Amino acid sequence: MKRKRLATAVAFTTFSALAAFTAPRAFAQSSVTLYGVLDEGIDYTNNAGGGAVWEMASGYAQGSRWGLRGAEDLGGGTRAVFQLENGFDVSSGRLGQGGRMFGRQAFVGLSSDSYGTLTLGRQYDSVVDYLAQTTANGNWAGYLFAHPYDNDNTDNSFRLGNSVKYASPNLAGLQFGGVYSFSNDTNFANNRAYSFGGQYQNGGLLIAAAYLQANNPGAGSVGAITANDASFIAGRMRIFGGGINYTFGSATAGFAYTNSNYRNPTGNGYIGLPLAAPGVRLDTLKYQNFEINGKYQFTPACFVGAQYVYTMMNYDASSGSVTPKIHSAGLMADYNLSKRTDVYVQGEYQRVSGGSTQSILDHAFIPGTQAPSSTGTQVAVRVALRHKF
Repeated sequence: MKRKRLATAVAFTTFSALAAFTAPRAFAQSSVTLYGVLDEGIDYTNNAGGGAVWEMASGYAQGSRWGLRGAEDLGGGTRAVFQLENGFDVSSGRLGQGGRMFGRQAFVGLSSDSYGTLTLGRQYDSVVDYLAQTTANGNWAGYLFAHPYDNDNTDNSFRLGNSVKYASPNLAGLQFGGVYSFSNDTNFANNRAYSFGGQYQNGGLLIAAAYLQANNPGAGSVGAITANDASFIAGRMRIFGGGINYTFGSATAGFAYTNSNYRNPTGNGYIGLPLAAPGVRLDTLKYQNFEINGKYQFTPACFVGAQYVYTMMNYDASSGSVTPKIHSAGLMADYNLSKRTDVYVQGEYQRVSGGSTQSILDHAFIPGTQAPSSTGTQVAVRVALRHKF
């Protein structure tokens, strides 16, 4: 009898140990999502450097991209998060954003339902996060509808490297956040940037505002805004603005104001030319953009949108000060063939008038075209196919 009890005890102990060893562990849940956009079409520009041009071009309504987005549940409403997003040119297969593998976004961080999200890496600034969505180009239209030279970055021409970002949770429709981007230089302030903004949404109403400042954007290859990523190369960049959108039924109307100030600007990433005439020192270049936009959703599959932007440019140089005016107007129609695939057509017109700077800035230039016009006017038209996955 004792032998039988001993054998039973040994068998039970052995079974319990094996069960404990082989039992499933409680691992934190995690997920990774692969996503992307392919935007490819045919563009016509009536005057690019003096001649008309037809071309195949990628990433206008949305930049062509693929990316990985992931999260791991750490418990208590907290998650580890990451995002890696690659930008590329469908026409040629080339990398975008200065040849970076993950040039659109690359960050890792922690997210809490109660306290918000803190992330580190290459990220969007607060103008892109909050204010841009009140403009046509930063919402539904894209590249061709950007303000002149995308002077306010509402079209996301550059990102902030070496950045720490905080984004609040949704507090009864209010969200806010900020970004600080390190220069990674022994001169702490050289090519650093900081930005903050917020938005309030209630039903069909959206109100947003943002501020961005960068010291020596475009200086070097390791700072906040590097030489192969900058829209303007300058001693200092300062941008602020606000916007409002209201949706009523099938219609959405919007207004946005932005103010961009560049101290000692020397170049621009779009045109690759000096911004002042030979022998002239450009002290300050300032843009004030006033935009009205509207969109009407005729059916769930089809919308038509329009935009008008009035831009006042202040050109202060050693040769004097002038204030040219820039008028930009655009139309777009979009039709969804399915939930993931759509076709669209866009047209944009720009005219520069008023005082002459005696420089390349007197010539019209629509972002996305090959080169500035040889005159003060330019027209661009695009027909494209877009697929999302």
